[in-house]
This record gives sequence, C-alpha cells and structure tokens, in this order.
Amino acid sequence: MDDLSALTDTELAAQAAREGSDGIAFTTLMDRHRERVWRICWRLMGTQHDAEDAAQEVFVRLFFDRGKFAGRSAYTTWLHGVAVRTCLTLRRSRTRRRRREEPDVDERIATAADTTTHPSAAIDASHDVTALLDGLDEEDRALVLMRFAEGHDYDQLAEIFDISAGACRMRISRIREKLAATRKTP
Repeated sequence: MDDLSALTDTELAAQAAREGSDGIAFTTLMDRHRERVWRICWRLMGTQHDAEDAAQEVFVRLFFDRGKFAGRSAYTTWLHGVAVRTCLTLRRSRTRRRRREEPDVDERIATAADTTTHPSAAIDASHDVTALLDGLDEEDRALVLMRFAEGHDYDQLAEIFDISAGACRMRISRIREKLAATRKTP
C-alpha cells in the first residue's frame, strides 16, 4: 500500500514488525507520534536537552522492539509505556550519577528552597507545582503527569505502569493526600 497514512497505528505496527531496517511503516509511526513522545519526555525529564535525549532513546527502543507490540492495548498506550519506562530509567541513572559527582547536592537543594523571592504569582505557582512534583518519587511523579498532563485514564495507566486500574486509583489518591499535606505545611 502506497498511502500508509490511512492505516491505523495497529496496522502500521504490524507492518513495521515485518519490515527491514529501512521500513517506511516504522518511519510513518515515528512521524505520527514524535511530538507527543517528546512532550511526555519533556514532562518527565524536565529539560529540553534531557527530553531530546530521552525521545531519541524511546524511538531507538521502539525500533529494536517493533515486533513486540502484541495488540493487547492501543498502540499509543504501549508506546507511552515505553516512553515512561525509558524516562524513568534515564532519570534514575542521572540521579545516581549526580549523587556520585556532587555528594552535597541535597543540601544545596534544601538551601535553595529556603530562599524567598517575590516573583509574579504565575511564576510562583509554577515553582510550587514543580517543587511538589519534585517531592514525589520518580514513578509517582510519572503517574501524576501521565494522568493529569497527558490525560490517560486508569485503564491506560494500568497498562503503562503494569499494575491494576484499582492500584492506579489508590496511588493517585495517596499522591493527592501527600501533595495536600505538603502544601499545608509551611
């Protein structure tokens, strides 16, 4: 078929699994999802440079794993799961590397958090949200971002994080409680 843009993600994924290394179906899938994958990576990684590295790694993994999509969920859910797992792995390795290189980084973060400035309310709110998210462990942070920033429902989250939908609901509820408690303490 010459016009691959008319194919569904599932059809393209099946064709990509049968293709060689220069397959047009995989390229079409990559082009179709590049922007959203980058956005997920940016939200999870926090900087443009790290997001670009992570997105590139996601597509490299997708290329090598292109035959592993089994169709049990939507292709986008599977793809976002690969993106989340890739970003979590990269964030964890980056954190470990920084701790080895700069053992006093936690002390400097605490000191920076204690300083007060008087920026506009929008910037202040943005920093508050960032600080709240940074207070979560890596997987909880990813879960919150995928639920509220990317709009995934609990069934999709269950697939992405390989836990039940009920467990996703419970974790989101506990995260909300933790964030509410954090906001109340000065």
